[in-house]
Amino acid sequence: MEYSGRRKFISSIHSVQTGSLVELYPNDLQLYKIPPSSSISLAEFEDLAQERLKILRTIDNINLRGLNKYSVEWKGALTAELKKLGLKSFAKLINGTGCGQTESDLQIRKRDHVSHFILRLAYSGSEELRRWFLSREQDLFRTRFTSLSAEGIQRFMQVNNLKYEPISEAVKAQLRQCLFESSFAMLSMASVDAHEFYRVPYTDVQDLVRSRKVYLCGGFAYVPCTDLISILSTVFRINLAHGMAVTARMLPSLEGDERVFRLLKNLHQSYTGEEYSSLKNSNVGSIQLDQVDLLSLHSFPPCMRKLREHLRSNHHMRHGGRMQFGLFLKGIGLSLEDALQFWRDGFSEKTDAGKFEKNYAYNIRHNYGKEGKRVNYTPYSCLKIIMSSVGPDDAHGCPFRHSDLSHLKQQLLAWNVPVAGINEVAELVSQGHYQLACAKYFQLSHGAQCDEGIIHPNQYFVQSQNVLRAKRGIGEAETGAAVENKNTAAGMDDVWGDDLDLEAIAVDMHEVNAV
Repeated sequence: MEYSGRRKFISSIHSVQTGSLVELYPNDLQLYKIPPSSSISLAEFEDLAQERLKILRTIDNINLRGLNKYSVEWKGALTAELKKLGLKSFAKLINGTGCGQTESDLQIRKRDHVSHFILRLAYSGSEELRRWFLSREQDLFRTRFTSLSAEGIQRFMQVNNLKYEPISEAVKAQLRQCLFESSFAMLSMASVDAHEFYRVPYTDVQDLVRSRKVYLCGGFAYVPCTDLISILSTVFRINLAHGMAVTARMLPSLEGDERVFRLLKNLHQSYTGEEYSSLKNSNVGSIQLDQVDLLSLHSFPPCMRKLREHLRSNHHMRHGGRMQFGLFLKGIGLSLEDALQFWRDGFSEKTDAGKFEKNYAYNIRHNYGKEGKRVNYTPYSCLKIIMSSVGPDDAHGCPFRHSDLSHLKQQLLAWNVPVAGINEVAELVSQGHYQLACAKYFQLSHGAQCDEGIIHPNQYFVQSQNVLRAKRGIGEAETGAAVENKNTAAGMDDVWGDDLDLEAIAVDMHEVNAV
């Protein structure tokens, strides 16, 4: 692969001779055996890397919603999210039959091919990154395969020289009863007769063996064509795992181009969602200083609520906490003037006004783009917070990632989370699902699901405000309806009484739902 910019970088990965796009990309689906050989600019290199990362992270987020993998609902949610992110062409690709030959089809296949190999470079550096990349790429492969037509599947098999032959009718007749009883997808004997079966080594379909959905005999599995994806998914995983191992050995050669190496090294920690910049979203000043404490109780995510409580009790906060919390406040709309007053008040018991102005005010103005290079700094994402280094005296970080489990349970109990809910959160934390644990906390504290998952503290705040606003709207609508009914049907007073408080009932119901 070759990258062009002010300097050229030629990788040591073997490239192929450039041919026509039709010859290079005859099918929507690929095993990515051969690296691309085209030249691209550094800007396009970064753009393709971010595009692929968005796709894989979207798959990650869809998986957290609890939908059955590869189901119609799962695939529909993935398609909708990709379109929302402006990746309509890739949404079309994952729903393609595999046989299109238009210029648009060929170009998106090329982007798919190149972006895969760029991310393969970025994710081959460690075992943890390799596992993450391999798992999401396999999910992507499987869902794309389900859209292929019969012609598309046949072409994919031919292009990749996959010679899986179905068993003969004589063998199928001999094993007919066994195939019916052992194959999950066969609902009747007629289904067995209507489907082809493939005889493959059982190690090629371990997922089917594990779930007891396939007939085994003599070290071979007899797989119906409806489960062909299980075979091909294993082939894909083996090829990709081998390719990433080879790539890992070649990574030192990338250090020759510092720009490319730095991009690849930091890619996993980069944030690909909405930036939540108050200046960008024009909501600066929408949150007043006297609202911060109340908002912290109802709409701040645990990481920010913890920082607010730390500042109130300690009257000081180290640099990491000031950056994490200060940019969050900026993102929800706190103005620079109010931010300076907020931190001045918070530090007042230990720091006089002169010392505050000398040691801390510059940094606050700098975060708002009023000092130094005047950069409009954006709030930290969940990923950045989770990956951050936290010392013993630091208050920042993610409570689910950086807190001792017993301390986390005490903190949640102090925030009135029910014991059963605390145990659910603790189970997710013990499995390393920190953002899922945060989403569970959101559900417990709001009585509502956060369908999009939690990927950013400011997204948590926006979702919380939306839920609370909707509940207030319902309460106001119910109250208005009650007044109208009272005016038009005075006799109802005898039934309901004069002291019915619908808003109080709505609050009580919210508390019941939260528990």
